[in-house]
Amino acid sequence: MAINKLAIIGGSGLYDVEQFKEREFLDISTPWGKPSDKILKTNFHNIEVYFLPRHGRGHYISPSNINFRANIDSFKQLGVTDIVSVSAVGSLKEDLPPGKFVIIDQFIDRTFARDKTFFEDEIVAHVSMAHPTSEGLMNACEEAIKKAGIEYQRGGTYVVMEGPQFSTLAESNLYRSWKADVIGMTNMPEAKLAREAEIRYASVSMVTDYDCWHPDHENVDVQKVIKVLTDNTSKAKNMIKKSNS
Repeated sequence: MAINKLAIIGGSGLYDVEQFKEREFLDISTPWGKPSDKILKTNFHNIEVYFLPRHGRGHYISPSNINFRANIDSFKQLGVTDIVSVSAVGSLKEDLPPGKFVIIDQFIDRTFARDKTFFEDEIVAHVSMAHPTSEGLMNACEEAIKKAGIEYQRGGTYVVMEGPQFSTLAESNLYRSWKADVIGMTNMPEAKLAREAEIRYASVSMVTDYDCWHPDHENVDVQKVIKVLTDNTSKAKNMIKKSNS
């Protein structure tokens, strides 16, 4: 019988999970270079779990410079079967205020400066991305979020922009016209590479602010964003804690 192994990718603000008391750090190498940082291996509620901070511990890797292929290949080497991505995002809708979580089920990929496939150098493969996230993993995330008492929305479209700059007002309004829910910089090509590697993938987005479209939030208040980010990180750790309880 196959044994499921879970990996958690932490976004902005989520660089460690203190609840993971059993700690082993793995230094992995891949044909595509090194992952964002050493991978934390733990046994949590009798489940083998791995944790990787997407931007590195200390947040020193810009979204465009993340080695997505090395991150996903590292997990594949470790036998990971399921990935839960946790990301900080901006909101494109009035009813998704800062502090709310969104369980993503669709993406719009607007990135253009990243390596997006494992298949190159005379190897061609095409994979379906019609449904980029795992229904079963989404259910598990929803159950954990409910247990943690976090306000959330099940289902949503995540616009992935290149960054590191934020949107112009025209871009923000364009994405809203597409009926997208949130905007961020990191879930692509992560989700595509996970699909190529045949690893189930789910994305939980933590809203930190309204994008610049909102008339009351035209200018980013850095202090408010940091406060929400800190609060969201605490919520995310609680969600992880509840995931196997």
